[in-house]
Amino acid sequence: MTLQQEIDEKARTIHTESYSMSIGELANMYEDEELEIHPEFQRVFRWDIDQRSKLIESILLGIPIPSIFVAQREDGIWDVIDGVQRLSTIFEFMGIFRDDSGNTVSGSQLVKTPYLKSLENKQYENKADPTNSLTMSQRLFLKRGKIDIKIIKKESDSDVIYDLFQRINSLGTKLSDQELRDCAILMVNKDFYKWISDLSSYSAFENCLDLSEKDYAEKYPREIVSRFFVIRHAELSIIRKQSNFADFITDFLVKFWKSDDYNKEQEAEVFKRTFDLLNSTLSQDSFKKYSTTKEKFEGRFLVSAFEATAIGLAKNIDQWNYSEQTLPETNRRLREKVIQLWNNPQFTDNVGRGVKFNARIPAVVELGQNLFR
Repeated sequence: MTLQQEIDEKARTIHTESYSMSIGELANMYEDEELEIHPEFQRVFRWDIDQRSKLIESILLGIPIPSIFVAQREDGIWDVIDGVQRLSTIFEFMGIFRDDSGNTVSGSQLVKTPYLKSLENKQYENKADPTNSLTMSQRLFLKRGKIDIKIIKKESDSDVIYDLFQRINSLGTKLSDQELRDCAILMVNKDFYKWISDLSSYSAFENCLDLSEKDYAEKYPREIVSRFFVIRHAELSIIRKQSNFADFITDFLVKFWKSDDYNKEQEAEVFKRTFDLLNSTLSQDSFKKYSTTKEKFEGRFLVSAFEATAIGLAKNIDQWNYSEQTLPETNRRLREKVIQLWNNPQFTDNVGRGVKFNARIPAVVELGQNLFR
């Protein structure tokens, strides 16, 4: 197939249109629940008061605002793909923004900006303090400000929505892979987002991790949960062929949720049984390096240890049957096997720097699967 044929074929799957709308029209759509801006995204996209004030400044000065991308759902509602923070900033300032519990948030007070020093302490409208509110004419000017809307119509390929979201936000916003993945998954299915979130908060799982504050801020526990399901089910031969593992995880998870091949309840059960056993055996030492000279686990969480141990154990979890009476012996056997892992050159040769993920993952997962059998 030639380049032009590929362009023509793919272009037929994407249906778009574009037109300008006033901020007042968008606010009315939002209040009528015809525009979904996903308040859950606020955990990822959070501007400080300086950034929010500069956006309002731009509108009041007539400076054009970048286009907003939306996807039209089957029910006609628009899902915002790009522009969540811009719209939520405007709606919050106007005093109509709803948080993810459906509660309206009071409009914030702005700070002075490079061109409008008098924005200091200004609100959209405060009847109790009109001197620190925008005037009627200023509010009308803001509501009449125009924003260009790019609409992905419902006839488009369903994969276009989350793919477009990833492309736009990976280019323009410094987010972790999991933060981008969370938002992409939210575009596909909120239940799936909650499912992964609940598992990442499972106490036994949390006890097995030793992560930094930065890791938690960037949603790394959710990244680890995502890796667990992808690596457990993906063909190792397919992983060997990948050049971008972050994109592969996202694509796999979206297909995972849509597929009837996976029983989500059973998947959650395997996850919990795996980390219950690891927690009772090693807890925070589960994925740390074992020093043979010091005869102890040390350091911080290592993703290679997780791939070999958690995935290897999960693939064999049905063989690890134990009772309350036999748990101490089961813990002893599992601890010995984890130590064996760190004494195996096939493992240690594949966990150092310079080893690419598409070589490391197949090697350590196959080793773990055999070791924990």
